[in-house]
Amino acid sequence: MPQVFSLESPAPAIKVQNWLRGEPLANFQPGTVYVVDFFATRCPSCVKAMPDLMQLQEKYRDSGLEVVVVAISEQAATADEAQANLDAWLTEKFPELNFRIGIDFTGDMGRLWMKPSLSFRIPTSFVVDGDSHIAFIGRPTDLDSVLPQVLEGTWRTSDQAKAAERGADRQRAKTCANGSDPRQILRGDKIEDWKTALRAVELAIALMPDEPGLRATHVHTLVHKCATCRSACPYYGNWFVTLSTKRPRLAVGRDEPTLRSIV
Repeated sequence: MPQVFSLESPAPAIKVQNWLRGEPLANFQPGTVYVVDFFATRCPSCVKAMPDLMQLQEKYRDSGLEVVVVAISEQAATADEAQANLDAWLTEKFPELNFRIGIDFTGDMGRLWMKPSLSFRIPTSFVVDGDSHIAFIGRPTDLDSVLPQVLEGTWRTSDQAKAAERGADRQRAKTCANGSDPRQILRGDKIEDWKTALRAVELAIALMPDEPGLRATHVHTLVHKCATCRSACPYYGNWFVTLSTKRPRLAVGRDEPTLRSIV
């Protein structure tokens, strides 16, 4: 189960089914800066970003930049069909592509990169610095100002980096506030990690203390974390557990301390 990560977290692994352009990339190389961009051919903003990524690759290749684009949302009946469609599309639209592009049909890259960073829209670009850590998470349109600083080694202490981290934290907070079930932020199809979900919601509350939806989500998360160990929990089955699950706002402030004492 991937944990929530943000700026300066170690970069996850690269897992694609096949590389359609460029040499395969097994591991990030020390000293090389990477842009890992997630896209789909049916996404207009993703397609629009492709020429800009080509320009960035050409501009900064000698400075140690490698652009890696991963198609994660191609619609097809099978992986082979998705790959064939993407290959034909690239040949028609971008015959002179100058960076690697791979395809992931299983969802591995989404689980490793997108979900743990709470990134749910494409295109999303990750910048991986020379130490193989996440330096930036955002839109391809922001890369023009970010990449020179990462390549020069001045990014981590810059005001823009601090602002980007605050923005990423706030986006995670909004995601928690808008989610009726915190597991949807952090789970795989059959995995429940309430402890991690709880940390994410508490981060959100620290950032947005006046958001009532977060307080309700916090109680909801505490309730379900309690329920996962109900065999050893003397409080499970009490009236407030049912009440918190069905109408969480009514329970906020009343039994939360009790719940917190048993997690």
